[in-house]
Amino acid sequence: QVQLVESGGGLVQAGGSLKLSCAASERTFSNYGMGWFRQAPGKEREFVAGISWSGNTYYADSVKGRFTISRDNGKNTVYLQMNSLKPEDTAVYYCAAGITPYSTTVRRTTAAYNYWGQGTQVTVSS
Repeated sequence: QVQLVESGGGLVQAGGSLKLSCAASERTFSNYGMGWFRQAPGKEREFVAGISWSGNTYYADSVKGRFTISRDNGKNTVYLQMNSLKPEDTAVYYCAAGITPYSTTVRRTTAAYNYWGQGTQVTVSS
């Protein structure tokens, strides 16, 4: 059972930055793609960014150029650097571990991930 623990959320003014971290409990973390999703009140959970086991990345159009996903396999941790934050970025952010190992494709649907963290709140004030 893989456990994922997010941290780094908080309250920030529009235009500010936050860096989210997601620590995985398993040393096989490096074999799997990882994703960041978010869910705002009353909305469905949506894909934000993903990184394959080989380092390929993919971003939602809404965050492209502002957010950067990265991973440190030595620390079993994936990061989401968020810059130029906007009020519409306000949501609970979740990290997730992919189902299929050694996939070079970044998956963008929740069904492609089988382990989820508890979420961390990000609030951007205007």
